Amino acid sequence: MTREPPLAIVSAIHEELRALLPLLTQRQTLRLAGREFHQGEIHGHAVVLVLSGIGKVAAATTAVLLMQAFDARQLVFTGVAGGLHEGVEVGDVVVARQLLQHDMDASPLFPRFEVPLTGRSRFDADRDLAAELAVAARGLPGTRLHEGLIVSGDRFVSSAAESLAQRALLPDALAVEMEGAAVAQVCADFDRPFAVVRTISDRADDAAHVDFKRFIEEVASATTRAVVEAWLTRA
Repeated sequence: MTREPPLAIVSAIHEELRALLPLLTQRQTLRLAGREFHQGEIHGHAVVLVLSGIGKVAAATTAVLLMQAFDARQLVFTGVAGGLHEGVEVGDVVVARQLLQHDMDASPLFPRFEVPLTGRSRFDADRDLAAELAVAARGLPGTRLHEGLIVSGDRFVSSAAESLAQRALLPDALAVEMEGAAVAQVCADFDRPFAVVRTISDRADDAAHVDFKRFIEEVASATTRAVVEAWLTRA
């Protein structure tokens, strides 16, 4: 019997990958391009877990490897993000419906935010996959869920002034992070379903760095594990 191509779950930081690894059974690890890809099963689903590293290039490299070397049939990127939109608070969960690179600017040759030669600035997450993750997150006690636009860039947004500037340019943006939109562009090129789910770790302001590591270890990693486990239990 042919083994089903795996689901890929990608984390940007060590703490979240460590939270997911205990769920993996029949674990085998393969090292490629400086990354360890952990293959196995979670609740009967073939899965590959990997740490991408931080930033758009690291995320894009990881996504390509997952599709080329492992034939990943779906990609889910987990992690933390800074809240941008009013009402998106620390501890909330955001599931992306669209993603955009806030630092993409090839103007005046192309409109600001548009990825050159693609004719688009926003990339849609897979509707069904995003909906499944939203259902999983909504079922967690005490969790507030938001769905919509997440923006990405190779910059840690950590000042109130920059956060305000982001909101002025992209008033529907819910959260900001550093990888999701790169994964979205790669998955669009390969025509593979993807989704992004983020736990809000800060408000992308002058206090964004305060207790960041502690929040990831104590809150965000547990939330990621709970969402992933609930999703795969239902899938």
